[in-house]
Amino acid sequence: MLPAVARGHRGWFHPCARLSVRMSSTGIDRKGILAERVAVVTGSTSGIGFAIARRLAQDGAHVVISSRKQQNVDRAAAQLQREGLSVAGIVCHVGKAEDRERLVATALEHCGGIDFLVCCAGVNPLVGSTLGTSEQIWDKILNVNVKSPALLLSQLLPYMEKRKGAVTLVSSVAAYFPRMELGVYNVSKTALLALTRTLALELAPKDIRVNCLVPGVIKTDFSKVDWGAGGLCRNRVLPVLSRCQLHHRGEHRSGRLLLSALRGVGVAVQLRSQAQEPEGVSR
Repeated sequence: MLPAVARGHRGWFHPCARLSVRMSSTGIDRKGILAERVAVVTGSTSGIGFAIARRLAQDGAHVVISSRKQQNVDRAAAQLQREGLSVAGIVCHVGKAEDRERLVATALEHCGGIDFLVCCAGVNPLVGSTLGTSEQIWDKILNVNVKSPALLLSQLLPYMEKRKGAVTLVSSVAAYFPRMELGVYNVSKTALLALTRTLALELAPKDIRVNCLVPGVIKTDFSKVDWGAGGLCRNRVLPVLSRCQLHHRGEHRSGRLLLSALRGVGVAVQLRSQAQEPEGVSR
């Protein structure tokens, strides 16, 4: 957590006038630690984003999930609702202003306010060198991975500051261990670290925390191309991270992403990955 935004317990559990304690599909009162809180999670219909959304909902929050494709939103929302969780879903391409506006409007319509924003949405349309990347690809990666979290937060800020909210940006191990083949993606994830520090300073006076989650290597659909016999993770990233004494890889399903440690002194995230192969790493 960034020291500039350490605020203790203040502001996290104040009553929410416009939201009532929800009932799950089983009829049991939702009294989790995040009861009556509202979280917006982008890129949350699979992988790490889905695991974060599920955990927040399990701890009592109402969660608005989103991604670019309607069928993915429908599938993820239905799965979480079958588990008795309070979830709403909406299609949102975070790189499009109209989609961001619709996401904000939907969250306010369904929930009456917003406490937490978790930005998981990201793209990497190219495996190639930095200097060989076209301007179009540069724009696409930076637009989605860097600009959209800031622009979405600017739209949510008037509602979050009323509730002493919190923001989590999701970067990547590529910010610390850049891979040559993922040049612009590396740059975008490194930029998120600076964005986190900058926003933390700007929003600390409003009692809004801003933190950054930097996963290591997790087996998700997004990274599956890296996990084949000739993949980048297996042949290049894992040996480097193994030398850093990270001895198992993460699974977004079996490894419990406890982002809902949205309490106390800030956003605490714990990954309890299942140890598998010695050459793997945790993310």
